[in-house]
Amino acid sequence: MGGMPQIASIERAVVRCERCPELRAYCAQIAREKKRAYAGATYWGKPVPAFGDPKARVVLVGLAPGAHGSNRTGRMFTGDASGDFLFPALYRAGFASQPDATDRGDGLELRDCFITAAGRCAPPKNKPTPQQLRNCFPYLVEEFAALTELRVAIALGKTGFDAIVKALKARGHAFERAPAFGHMAEFRAGDVTVLASYHPSRQNTNTGVLTVPMFDAVFTRAKALLRGRAGGRTYPSSG
Repeated sequence: MGGMPQIASIERAVVRCERCPELRAYCAQIAREKKRAYAGATYWGKPVPAFGDPKARVVLVGLAPGAHGSNRTGRMFTGDASGDFLFPALYRAGFASQPDATDRGDGLELRDCFITAAGRCAPPKNKPTPQQLRNCFPYLVEEFAALTELRVAIALGKTGFDAIVKALKARGHAFERAPAFGHMAEFRAGDVTVLASYHPSRQNTNTGVLTVPMFDAVFTRAKALLRGRAGGRTYPSSG
């Protein structure tokens, strides 16, 4: 049984999670020391829960919270350069109510979309260890189970891609072999289509590895897949 109550229960468990004491300590330290630009801010400093529409047909899976982004704001992809690139794209595609994401109280709502990540705590140097990812993995499987309308899973980066593949296998979705990760790589796993995108990190967007048209193409493809396989929802143009 999926939906909002189950999603809310999962995310409460995420926030209380202590499976990686070293990450809890690191996030708390960052929250105390802060970044000069956010010296007056109150940091979240805890595991960051997923968020979005509990009836979403599209799920995005990223890497992990940023030390001064999600670890500060308490919401996935909010308050850093990756989010500054992601949310305008979701808005253009009709999956978000607004292009800006600054904090948990900014009024942003996701439509037919749910955002989560392979890791829920900000890791040093933005690189979670294999064990830390394994510790977080059950939450992703639980979220996939709760998202009963799921039809398209979008990987934001290779770590997200690998997590999606593992989660779908754990959920019993049948597929022969996933393709190698690459931008716009696509495959079917039972009733779910997996799409891959380069991560919208500053390292990729500032160097042209990931451009606005490339990113928009991912969400255009997602909408086409939804129109082809399940109707009932519309995606208004957002400019």
